[in-house]
Amino acid sequence: MSKLHTMSDPLDLIDQKKDGSEQYLTFLLDDEEYGVEILRVQEIKGWDKVTHVPNSPHYLCGVLNLRGAIVPVVDLRLRFGMAARVYTPTTVVVVLKVDGITQRIVGIVVDSVSDAHAVLVAAIKPVPDFGSSINTDFISGLVSIDNNMTILLNIDNLLGVEALG
Repeated sequence: MSKLHTMSDPLDLIDQKKDGSEQYLTFLLDDEEYGVEILRVQEIKGWDKVTHVPNSPHYLCGVLNLRGAIVPVVDLRLRFGMAARVYTPTTVVVVLKVDGITQRIVGIVVDSVSDAHAVLVAAIKPVPDFGSSINTDFISGLVSIDNNMTILLNIDNLLGVEALG
């Protein structure tokens, strides 16, 4: 049985908004750290078998039944063009609320969860211009956390219906 951690809307996040910071959940993919807005995280779930969907993109692992809701699960390593990796006990599915035409729930498979961080909005750097050959629409910014560069993801662009098609 997998571990299940439910994320709620902690009241202390209100205080942190006052100081110009936002909370991000960070996770690892290939020793690189990424972050998503913590208020988008519905829960963190240990890796469990999913049901494969025929004719789906290679990065869509399948779907899982989450208390009656059918949730698509995306392997973020494969979505980013990284090499596949065998899932280990630290592999988790981060279940996220994605906004689009309608709000939906999508899970992402990551190597491991790092931590929750308060990030000053003023410290977030814009994405460098790589030209038209590299799509960076799914990156909302870059920030240094504990002397490491963290890529902050725009999950609506990354996991929206149009992006997963």
